[in-house]
Amino acid sequence: MSAIKRGLGISPELSSCHTATINGKFVEGHVPAEQIIAMSKRDDLLGIAVPGMPAGSPGMEVDGKHDAYNVIGLSKAGTDHVVAEYPEN
Repeated sequence: MSAIKRGLGISPELSSCHTATINGKFVEGHVPAEQIIAMSKRDDLLGIAVPGMPAGSPGMEVDGKHDAYNVIGLSKAGTDHVVAEYPEN
């Protein structure tokens, strides 16, 4: 999987446990569906990631626990930036 992630442009800092591709773009980790839909409408991104496995992200629900986390977009220029923030609650 490491070679596949590298080939998609996913750095170790963006890595998580799950990797998918949708229409040539990567989705790394426990990314909310609304962010995947938003990514599909953008031409400037290679993909999006939720690094690690934060509690409260989709598929990581834990009773009473919700860590703050960011969805990071990787641009075609090779820079990453926050595309969405999910605060702790």
